[in-house]
Amino acid sequence: MYGIKNCDSCKKALKWLAAEGIDCHFHDFRKDGLEAQTVRRWLAAIDRDVLINRRGTTYRQLQEAQKDDLTSDNPVELLLAAPTLMKRPIFDLGGTYLVGFTDREKAALKKAAA
Repeated sequence: MYGIKNCDSCKKALKWLAAEGIDCHFHDFRKDGLEAQTVRRWLAAIDRDVLINRRGTTYRQLQEAQKDDLTSDNPVELLLAAPTLMKRPIFDLGGTYLVGFTDREKAALKKAAA
C-alpha cells in the first residue's frame, strides 16, 4: 500500500487491513520516497482521472502550466515532486492497482487476500 502516514484514508485503510487480518507493507511517499519507474507503471495502468487528485490543496496551488503537465505524455517529474497530487491509498496487488478506499476497494482487497 502506498500513501502518506498522516493521510486519513491511509490511516483508515491500515486500521481496516489489520482488523481483517490482511498483511500489508506500507510505503510512505514522503518518508520512503517514490521511484519514477513506479509512477510510470501507475500511469500506464491507472486512468489519470482516477490517479490524479484534482480536489486537493496541492492541485489547486499549481500554476496552469503545471496542471497542463498532468495531461501531457510525461507528468512523472511533477508527480515525483508533488506526490500528494495522487489519490491515496494506492494498493499494488501484483500488477493490478486499486486507488482510494471505498467499499469497492475493500471488496477487492478481501478477494485478493482469500
